[in-house]
Amino acid sequence: MKKEIRLTNYSDKELIELIKEIKKQKNVLLLAHFYQIPEIQDLADYVGDSLGLAQKAAQSNVDIIVFAGVHFMAETAKILNPKTKVLLPDLEAGCSLAESCPKDKFSDFKANYPDHMVISYINCSADIKTMSDVICTSGNAVQLVESFSKDKKIIFAPDKNLGGYINRITGRNMVLWDGTCEVHDILSTETIINLKIENTDAKLIAHPECKAAVLELADYVGSTTAMLNFTKNDDSQKYIVATETGILHQMRKNSPNKEFIIVPTDETCSCNDCPYMKLNTLEKLYLCMKNEKPEIKLSDQVIKMAEKPIRKMLDISKKMNLVK
Repeated sequence: MKKEIRLTNYSDKELIELIKEIKKQKNVLLLAHFYQIPEIQDLADYVGDSLGLAQKAAQSNVDIIVFAGVHFMAETAKILNPKTKVLLPDLEAGCSLAESCPKDKFSDFKANYPDHMVISYINCSADIKTMSDVICTSGNAVQLVESFSKDKKIIFAPDKNLGGYINRITGRNMVLWDGTCEVHDILSTETIINLKIENTDAKLIAHPECKAAVLELADYVGSTTAMLNFTKNDDSQKYIVATETGILHQMRKNSPNKEFIIVPTDETCSCNDCPYMKLNTLEKLYLCMKNEKPEIKLSDQVIKMAEKPIRKMLDISKKMNLVK
């Protein structure tokens, strides 16, 4: 196993106390995605999925936003708070899904469908957001698509698995960009079937970024927040979880007497970690807050153009009572 390189001489316990102190001193809002390590989740002012995090960022009134997540999430916070300093502990914390949709190639793809509107999943770059009519998240995607008339022609990007799921649920025929999330797309039906055979008393819950074959096996499909709420309110005592490992921390906190089995990526691993999400560590978080960098910077033009489809999503979500 590769030895972790320490950036400071502080222990994790000391780092946690230092981070708490800096948060107070600098009027910092710390946002963390469910896929962060448990220690960072427990330090955050708010832990959530992309919809909830975008809504919290839009409501913020602080001097600094620190985003313990990945690059596109911090960009979204900056777009919604252009005058606020937005920091990301590690600028290399990207997203395989966002990277699967380059600006130039998507522009060419979009040009082939001039009479289509563009609905983009929030897991995309700021540049893709500037070419979109409205943004969605896995938590509001179905409802948002259904808010438009059935005859509306739509391009959905960048996740073909989520787009395909929405098509099946809504009876639409959206044109799909060919992108996937490596964390969810890698999960195999064979592994899941074996887990179901071994755990006949467990329910399979899956994120809609998984392949169609996996979703067909699931007892419940939903966003990370939806899956969390399902396990909290459902009567079952055991769940097979088809998403990133980080969500188990909140599931176990909310339902300490229930059992959760993550779907592994292969036979030798009992985890399914997003390598980008896990780039953020306590040390990087501390140094980021202390030095106030790395900072997310976007041009005024990109912010202006990308804000419109995000605000449209937030407005539609508010009308549909999807506010977190």
